Amino acid sequence: MRLPRSFFARSALEVAPELLGCRLIRELDDGTRLVGRIVEVEAYLGDGSDPASHAHRGETARNRSMFGRPGHFYVYRSMGIHRCANLVCEPSGRAAAVLLRAVEPLAGEERMARLRGVPRGPGLANGPGKLCQAFDIHLAHDGAPALRGELRVEGPARRDEPIVAGPRIGISRAAELPYRYFLAAHPCVGRSPLNRRAEPFALGAGDAQRVCSADRIAWERRIS
Repeated sequence: MRLPRSFFARSALEVAPELLGCRLIRELDDGTRLVGRIVEVEAYLGDGSDPASHAHRGETARNRSMFGRPGHFYVYRSMGIHRCANLVCEPSGRAAAVLLRAVEPLAGEERMARLRGVPRGPGLANGPGKLCQAFDIHLAHDGAPALRGELRVEGPARRDEPIVAGPRIGISRAAELPYRYFLAAHPCVGRSPLNRRAEPFALGAGDAQRVCSADRIAWERRIS
């Protein structure tokens, strides 16, 4: 089922945990269909409060897609090597996004393994770079719609596992903020020592804003 644009036109802190359990779909030119269940994400804010966000210093040629309409992809190259796929959130100009960190392969796993050059298994797409390799996501997908087309996200989310929130990975600023969400103990979630610092997260109106705002205040006090 297609997600409405209004799903993404909200705070990244609301969208991120609700993406867990949704499906990432990629249709290749030869008709192969790759499908994965989203199991780990990270939110990056666009209101100036998140120094780890690519939008923190304003719009550039690289991050322009973040400033566009919600419900589009923002794809960039990390450290000159890996591609990372994000979903743009909030109204145009706000420049918030959710990084897709890991998926559970549901269809096309053999093709994903060939694209990555590794055997099948739970580690096939358990990192942003691995995910983009497995789903053949390129910089050409930057700015592409996420609601339809060859690369898209569909819902509704179906999840039985509890959700946890914890520190973000691979960044040097504001890493402590609990803006990474994942399905607890899922085998396809990336293995990181930071997972031990994750805490249970309950979906509900205002939960993301309330919990994360408290942590943001504590973090700001530590660095002030």
